[in-house]
Amino acid sequence: MTVVNEAAAFTKSTMGSGPVTKATGTITVATLPLYTVTGIIALTSLFGQVTTSITTAGTTKLQHNPTTGTTGDLVTATDLGTTDTLAGALLSIDGVVASSIVRSVGWAVAGFAQPFLVLTPGGVEMVTATGADGAITWYATWVPLTAGATLVAA
Repeated sequence: MTVVNEAAAFTKSTMGSGPVTKATGTITVATLPLYTVTGIIALTSLFGQVTTSITTAGTTKLQHNPTTGTTGDLVTATDLGTTDTLAGALLSIDGVVASSIVRSVGWAVAGFAQPFLVLTPGGVEMVTATGADGAITWYATWVPLTAGATLVAA
């Protein structure tokens, strides 16, 4: 008897490969590599789940650091700790560079609601500039746009 994983098949057919996960460990004031991109890909979703509550005021952003060219923000720096972001909360981006990280419980902006972001070779990074605690596991789905393109956890 054939067993089909319907969730995996649906995700792959609608959102591409993944999800590729990256756990931050305890967040520190640093630039943390999340993903490495080879070739050109379309990032079809990117969201995080807080695994340890974030309770210290501080700014966190996500950026694309290309192998050639200028590093650019995927989302503006957002204070996740002044108003506690509790374990279990979901973090997402809406594809608009000037937007903040979206915090929610039980839902996240992903896939069809999020414009696809086209990324060139390089890295996706989380930058925590001030204040730091808590932990996040990030999830990404993607499709290759050039032959051999990949996205892997850094």
